[in-house]
Amino acid sequence: MAGRPALVLAAALVAVATACTAEDPRSGTSPAERRTTSAPGTTPNPTPEATTPTAEPTEETAEEPTEEPVTEPARPEPRRSFVTVPAIGLRDFPVVRYRGSPDDGPGTALQDAGEMASPRGPRGGTGPGEVGNYIVTGHRLTGTAPLRDSPSLQRGDRILVRTGDTVFVYEVRRTRWTSFRRVASLEAQRSAVPGRPDATATRPMITLSTCATPEDHANGNYWADEFDNPEHRIDKIGVLVATRPAA
Repeated sequence: MAGRPALVLAAALVAVATACTAEDPRSGTSPAERRTTSAPGTTPNPTPEATTPTAEPTEETAEEPTEEPVTEPARPEPRRSFVTVPAIGLRDFPVVRYRGSPDDGPGTALQDAGEMASPRGPRGGTGPGEVGNYIVTGHRLTGTAPLRDSPSLQRGDRILVRTGDTVFVYEVRRTRWTSFRRVASLEAQRSAVPGRPDATATRPMITLSTCATPEDHANGNYWADEFDNPEHRIDKIGVLVATRPAA
């Protein structure tokens, strides 16, 4: 009988050993697998993460390259334009643009050289065909005297300005006298709407200007400025009525 307890103890030990090697039903892992799990407070050996390849865009999802808008460069205005006024027999007479104000020193020099002048900038005007006041000045009595007969122009007469490959057609609408002895009158001459400094320009206009020397002298007025301009100038004001290609 003394050997029976020993046999029972041996059987019990075998049962425990078998249970320790079996899968733990609670964790679903074997002891061997559990040995790879780090103990609390320790850092496991890092396992390299799999890199997910980035999918190439398909034709349906790929973005089309954005095309930058192509802007045509502004065509620079030629230094010279050419004026034709059929009513006074003026044909393709050259007008030179310059930075300044009407009938100032540089403008007078251009006229003395035999051309007409067109001032630009803050104290001048705009270019042909542009919204605002396109100012053209020319001699009446000296040199080539292109505007000898311009005071006779009537409402409805045409002034044609050829610039590059374009002809701008203006129609005379009214006459204005400018006094070179009055600052307000000079400012009104070169305002965006000729003669109306407080108005906003909405269309292209022209001021064709020449001296009123014969009229001033006939009235006993011999005043002249440093550039030999008489007190008054006669301005023919026109509006743009047509644009066409140059022939």
